Amino acid sequence: MRKFILAACLAASAPMLAACATSGADTVASSAEHEAAQAEVARLTAQANQTPLLQPWSGPHGGVPPWDQARPELIPAAFELGITLQAAEINAIATNPAPPTFDNTIAAMERSGRHLDRATNVFGVMTDNVSNEAVQTLEAEWSPRLTAAFNRIVFNRDLFARIDNLHQRRTSLGLTAEQLRLLERTHDQFVRAGAGATPEQQARLGAINEELASKFADFGRRLLADENSAIFITRRRDLAGLPPNMIDAYAAAAVERGRPGQWAVVNTRSSVDPFLTFSSNRRLREQVWRAFKNRGDNGDANDTNSVIADILRLRAERAQILGFPTHAHLRMADTMARDPVNAQTLMERVWHPAVARVREEVADMQAIANRQRAGITIEPWDYLYYAEQVRRDRYDLDQNELRPYFELNNMVNGAFYMANQLYGLSFTEITGQVPVFEPSVRVFEVHDRDGSYQGLFYLDNFARTGKRSGAWMTTYRLHETFDEQRTPLTSNNNNFVRGAPGEPVLISLDDAQTLFHEFGHAIHYLVSTVNYPGLANTPRDYVEYPSQVHEHWVLTRPILDQFARHYQTGQPMPQALVERVNNAATFNQGYATVEYLSSALVDMALHNRAEPVTDVDAFERETLTRLGMPREMVMRHRLPQFGHLFSSDAYSAGYYSYLWSEVMDADTWEYFESTGNVFDPTVAAGMRNIILGEGNSSDRAEAYRRFRGRDPDVNALLRSRNFPTDGTSGSGAQ
Repeated sequence: MRKFILAACLAASAPMLAACATSGADTVASSAEHEAAQAEVARLTAQANQTPLLQPWSGPHGGVPPWDQARPELIPAAFELGITLQAAEINAIATNPAPPTFDNTIAAMERSGRHLDRATNVFGVMTDNVSNEAVQTLEAEWSPRLTAAFNRIVFNRDLFARIDNLHQRRTSLGLTAEQLRLLERTHDQFVRAGAGATPEQQARLGAINEELASKFADFGRRLLADENSAIFITRRRDLAGLPPNMIDAYAAAAVERGRPGQWAVVNTRSSVDPFLTFSSNRRLREQVWRAFKNRGDNGDANDTNSVIADILRLRAERAQILGFPTHAHLRMADTMARDPVNAQTLMERVWHPAVARVREEVADMQAIANRQRAGITIEPWDYLYYAEQVRRDRYDLDQNELRPYFELNNMVNGAFYMANQLYGLSFTEITGQVPVFEPSVRVFEVHDRDGSYQGLFYLDNFARTGKRSGAWMTTYRLHETFDEQRTPLTSNNNNFVRGAPGEPVLISLDDAQTLFHEFGHAIHYLVSTVNYPGLANTPRDYVEYPSQVHEHWVLTRPILDQFARHYQTGQPMPQALVERVNNAATFNQGYATVEYLSSALVDMALHNRAEPVTDVDAFERETLTRLGMPREMVMRHRLPQFGHLFSSDAYSAGYYSYLWSEVMDADTWEYFESTGNVFDPTVAAGMRNIILGEGNSSDRAEAYRRFRGRDPDVNALLRSRNFPTDGTSGSGAQ
């Protein structure tokens, strides 16, 4: 069975990664019926083994994805047969007349669905990275169909009876700790998805899940259409303030969009934020800002407000059927926070000092604007521009001074060096030896310190038409050992802006930290020691923690000295500049915190209520007013474009998790720093063996206590942002 399915079993929270099965009979099957079911599995398996996108991956490294066959026209046949095969596999498990055992039920479920996994993996990458009209049409058709098939796994009464039987006898089965955890989590996830509901309730739940899958695909399609738009600049004088490498990147984006001789600010964060930071043209800053912040909210065919209202209505009804007071309670039942109150308490603890800091930042910016006789009052499209001027004025630090030291390839090598020093991993490029889904994708073979092979790492760095915005990590295959050794295949997908042909790609400090962050996710899976892939994925409010920790190494001396070298002179970043960076490390933390935290608080308010919101824009405005949102700012993700919440269930009522994780992140970084060695081998071993390698095979709060010797302390987070601490310990992040 797809290893992400049970971990995200609410309405197939990654709809195109859903698995499926058919319902079994409500009576105990005979041996003859079971033998017939097994024969059907064998017949369909033989057929699937000859079908593109379903057949076992071939080639080196335990087989690799056949990206050279990733064509839309191959998807329908693969999905049709994959659904039928997994249905047969689940039927063979559910109708087994032998008493349920861990191996013939739970482990058998882990073995099932591998053919469909391969097809959904490939299609998931197509929808995220190389989408077009044909791919979007397939997604709209197959999201609900895959979700409907997944529903039939959860609602299969014979299957759940076997799981429930094992769960009731779990203490007498002689299971290992890992097997017991997999059994308990499987049972819990089935229950929360409606396995114990009445047939009438299951019918309605199934309809809700299918409709949600369609709505998620529709939201993603509309948002991508707005993100594929751009503001075109036709006069060179309107580029005032922009550094040359950015001007070249905007020119390249215009050429890609058929406008040579112009400059295109594409409607994605990686293109917009630098423009807002450096452009001295206030009129254009406002135009770019409004286009970006109004994605999905323009009252046109791509407007997402009605889609969001439908999603909220369906989520509220589903939670009520499943016996939860709100969608937030349902989603958080399988997290470290457990309850909306715990997450809310942590967010409010940080919100108030963050808002106070924003007031100070705005006053500093307004003072500079007044000194320049700009004759303006700071508006949201001015924030990044004047914040950068405050940075220059107060810390003698210009972000453009840093870019020449952060050449993309050098920083990739710096990330590899970090992984080697901490965990003993080494990366050897094999690009050209295995298929890729886009020509610019690089591939690396990963080995452990003893020379043993660990897996592959795919690196997709650049923005392009048809690729969703943001940065993310994907796994094509998870680590497992319970039947045979399977090594992980991981991928990082970024949206850095290409420079002019032949020119190096210079990235910002923030971009470099994003690179290390996403790489931390890949490391998490590359060093996995879990036996059962169903335990590979950690709770939503834990999974960001290890990646956030890895961001810190960007500004350590070993990385700066060896990899942050000027792209022209080859000289390392001078210590004087490093000191200015460190002095400014907590600069603008009010903005960064409020921008993020307002999004998390609105998310929680939106989903921690029984009555669904119908007017999305009004709710956003009213909630921000109640919170005391500074008028000079907006949410990092306004609701009409909040893909974390509405392209799937994944982060719904869960955007708080970045802050929850950051408490552990800040506490862990203080642990490394306290040793005097950012690569301290003892702390690094704990990171690898406990925090990363165990996946979700043990309780993550208990794991943190084993690693750190205590619960995480929220004051570490407050100190990292230079906010006042309150003298208490503990975080709620336990």
